[in-house]
Amino acid sequence: MSKYKNEKVVVDGIEFDSKHESEYYELLKRLKAEGKIRDFELQKKFELQPGFKKYGKSHRAITYTVDFVIHHLDGHMECVDVKGMETQQGIMRRKMFDYLYPNLQLTWVQKSIKHGNENGWIEYDKLKKIRAAAKKEKKLKEGKKNKPSTKKGGE
Repeated sequence: MSKYKNEKVVVDGIEFDSKHESEYYELLKRLKAEGKIRDFELQKKFELQPGFKKYGKSHRAITYTVDFVIHHLDGHMECVDVKGMETQQGIMRRKMFDYLYPNLQLTWVQKSIKHGNENGWIEYDKLKKIRAAAKKEKKLKEGKKNKPSTKKGGE
C-alpha cells in the first residue's frame, strides 16, 4: 500500500500505483486498438532542474514522472497524470513542468462516476471547480434554512 493508501495493481505484467491508474491504462489500450490514438507511453520522466553541487554537497535533479504520454493522431503529445488528490509537491512540480515545457500539454485526471465523461474520467481542475461550486451552493442553502425570517407579523 502506498503513502496515499492506494494498493498497487498489476495489469499485463505492469505494476501501477493505483487501481485508477491501471483503469486509465486499460482505457488507453482500448483507444489505441480502436484507432482513436496513435500510441502511448508509461511513466515518462521529465527533468525540472538539473542536479548540482554546492559547497561540496551534491543535490539530485528534480524530476516529474507523468503516468502516461499520449501520442494523438494529429501528432501532438499529451502528458496525463492520474490523481486521487493534489499535494503541494505535485502543484509545485506541475508549475515547474508548465514553465519548462510550454509546448507540452499536462492534464491531471481523476475518476468520477458522478461528474466524469462516459468512461468516468474528468480533468482534475474541472472537478475541483464543480465541487467548490456544489459546496458553495450547499452553504447558501444551509444559510437560508438557518436564517431567521425578516418578515414582520402582519405583512
